[in-house]
Amino acid sequence: MNYKIKTIYQDNDLIVADKPPGVITFRQNQDKGVFLMDSLVEEYPEIKKVGEEPRYGAIHRLDKDTSGVVLIAKNNDSFNWFQKQFKERKVVKEYLALSVGKVKEKEGLIETNIGRSPKDRRKQRAFPIYDPKNPRLAITRYKVLKIFENYTLIKVTPETGRKHQIRCHLAHIKNPIAGDLLYGFKNQPCPDNLERHFLHARGIRVNTLNYGYKEFFSEIPSDLQRVLDNIK
Repeated sequence: MNYKIKTIYQDNDLIVADKPPGVITFRQNQDKGVFLMDSLVEEYPEIKKVGEEPRYGAIHRLDKDTSGVVLIAKNNDSFNWFQKQFKERKVVKEYLALSVGKVKEKEGLIETNIGRSPKDRRKQRAFPIYDPKNPRLAITRYKVLKIFENYTLIKVTPETGRKHQIRCHLAHIKNPIAGDLLYGFKNQPCPDNLERHFLHARGIRVNTLNYGYKEFFSEIPSDLQRVLDNIK
């Protein structure tokens, strides 16, 4: 089943989509679910000529229950242009996350290697830097925005784009994301009416192919805003 996806911005080279929670960015060994790229291909058939099926022009992706900004290229020149920027870490990404517990430092840097967890193949795990068996470096910066009784609202700016990076890193510092069933700790508290992990891709700054630097933002979804309004 496909449905209309909100478009934040578009030009001749780029679509900026506002991905809802529960939507999978693109098919990857999956047949069930709602897929962002399936819906966008119906509305913008030209992106079927970009990249390869089923990803097409999706330059990056978000986890199923993470909402927010996703960039999609409308032609192969822009696809290669944006992928190069991501690879060279020139794209600035900003997320909002609600962590369990009180984050100790007002702002900080988490720098580890990341690899698949040997105990649970669904998960990623943080390893020491320069671990030769898990050589993929992951860097995450964060800043505390507000402290609640049992939670901390933080702004997260990942400098690399590893799978599950933010979720893995916040669990690594003992402040997993509220509502995260995969990376959360046993018996951790969860705010009332939170039905997914509290992670939202709020903004992104990128150098476009023909229109210079641009910033794109997604408003915090109503389900997450209600959770914030009701926490102590």
